[in-house]
Amino acid sequence: MGIQIVKLPDIGEGVAEAEVVEWHVAVGDMVAEDQMLAAVMTEKATVEIPAPCAGRVVALGAEVGALMAVGGELVRLEIAGAGGPAEPAAASTAVKPPSPAPLPVASPTAKPTARAHQPISSPAAHDVKTSDIANLPGRNRAPLGPPRPVGEKPLASPAVRQRALDAGIDLRQVRGSGPAGRILHDDIDRFIRDGAPGPATGNGKRPNTVVEDVKVVGMRRRIAQNMAESKRRIAHFSYVEEMDVTDLEDLRASLNAQHAQHRGKLTLLPFIIQALVKAIGDFPQMNARYDDEAEIIQRFGGVHVGIATQTPVGLMVPVVRHAEARDLWDVAAEVVRLAEAARKGLAAREELAGSTITVTSLGALGGIASTPVINRPEVAIIGINKQVIRPVWQGNQFVPRKMMNLSSSFDHRVIDGYDAASYIQRIKGFLEEPATMFI
Repeated sequence: MGIQIVKLPDIGEGVAEAEVVEWHVAVGDMVAEDQMLAAVMTEKATVEIPAPCAGRVVALGAEVGALMAVGGELVRLEIAGAGGPAEPAAASTAVKPPSPAPLPVASPTAKPTARAHQPISSPAAHDVKTSDIANLPGRNRAPLGPPRPVGEKPLASPAVRQRALDAGIDLRQVRGSGPAGRILHDDIDRFIRDGAPGPATGNGKRPNTVVEDVKVVGMRRRIAQNMAESKRRIAHFSYVEEMDVTDLEDLRASLNAQHAQHRGKLTLLPFIIQALVKAIGDFPQMNARYDDEAEIIQRFGGVHVGIATQTPVGLMVPVVRHAEARDLWDVAAEVVRLAEAARKGLAAREELAGSTITVTSLGALGGIASTPVINRPEVAIIGINKQVIRPVWQGNQFVPRKMMNLSSSFDHRVIDGYDAASYIQRIKGFLEEPATMFI
């Protein structure tokens, strides 16, 4: 037998380190050649790392969320052979130490919060009934114990943790009978059978005291860092304006009735983009980026509109480039294409960067008002709230009208409040009298 060290490969484009965002294997797993071992994320992309050969995983080089340098030890594989070292493979080096030792955490900046990647118990152990194990002669039945000290986390496999969560069991109340106090399925069975210490309510239900720690990694970490940096460095102020979009919705319905079949269906978003692009002609300071370190404001002739899009991995902002050169249906088609690509994880890096102003909307969940966070280093973001039918006084009576708010935020370091309000008023004028957008 030999040991093969799989190293983090050079992903290219000047990347020196990557964050481990997901393990596809655990210690003790048998893996085949080219089977995916882990997913790592750089500033530019998420990359899957395959196994260079078949073998058994004996050690993992980092916890999820840790940063690893290119060339760092990612995985150690025990491989079959005549006792000599395995042939070196791409992005890996074969060694044969006397005995495999656990690898250190890859980055000192990522502090481990719990022991992870413990060896997997033998599958044969699950073939034995819980009752048989509990009644074996001489077996020490682990008693139920008090809550563990603050900061001490119980050791358990993901399957055991999920089972405890479903059953409303606080694992800190369970005394583990496995190695190093690891909690097994048998311990959960015993806990359920013998009962948990602590009071129960009159209806027989027990309080759920489970506390789950969710590590912030991958895309969620990037979002958290970007949002915190935007709020820390930008002097945000928000402006909310109500507008009557009844005529706009009538126009949209008419255009869809005539052209949806062969030109595609129009949503409200393309009209919003058309209005903000046309308004930028009189307010070029909105279509800009502020480099606060160099103290330079870059104003752009082309309007590259970022579309804040919710995806399974978090918020992403694909970019409709040169919206000033697109017509209504072209904008609509590009928005649909980019949103679909982002949600499927197929958007290119170039499609997720370079915006000069951003539009954000929660659709039907848009609420009455919001305070969106600016997509730094931009200086403005336009927030769309949901439409509601409200009574509006016209002449001598109330009439039902479709009303909607725009909740927008601006960088007060470079945008004055008067200019921001005037810009939104110009957009309001275009949306309330939509024909003027096309003159």
